[in-house]
Amino acid sequence: MNTMLGLSLPAFTELHVVISLIGIAAGLVFFAALVGGRWLSLINGLFLVFTILTSVTGFLFPPKPIGPAFVFGVVSLVVLAVALYALYGRKLAGGWRRVFLVTALFAQWLNMVVLVVQSYQKVPALHALAPLGNEPAVLATQAVVAIVILYFAWATLRRPAA
Repeated sequence: MNTMLGLSLPAFTELHVVISLIGIAAGLVFFAALVGGRWLSLINGLFLVFTILTSVTGFLFPPKPIGPAFVFGVVSLVVLAVALYALYGRKLAGGWRRVFLVTALFAQWLNMVVLVVQSYQKVPALHALAPLGNEPAVLATQAVVAIVILYFAWATLRRPAA
């Protein structure tokens, strides 16, 4: 039986899902507060840490051929490295605030795309609506995710630093 970090595959999968959901929820709270002009440092930290942990734990699953999950994980970590540099290395000075916002929002979008795909694959009621994963329900959900992220981008990038 496969084990990761001393956990069975089902237990590790559950841990990975919980980590992912914490990262997504923290990101949504952080960006919603930012739209309102409030910078929540603790929530931002949770978002960044748990979003990084999502990608890192994703690489610990049994190896499969390189596919979308692997590519999403690599892209997410690269984007988050830039976000961390903008936040901690450049202290959001000048254009680095925009760099942080764009990269952090992009990482949030990647996590939410995966959430939608996995939800339609694993949640029985959703899977029944879209067994192939490319039905209108999935596409509509992905469109809503994109609209939410684009709204956060528009609302945060146009306002002065919080």
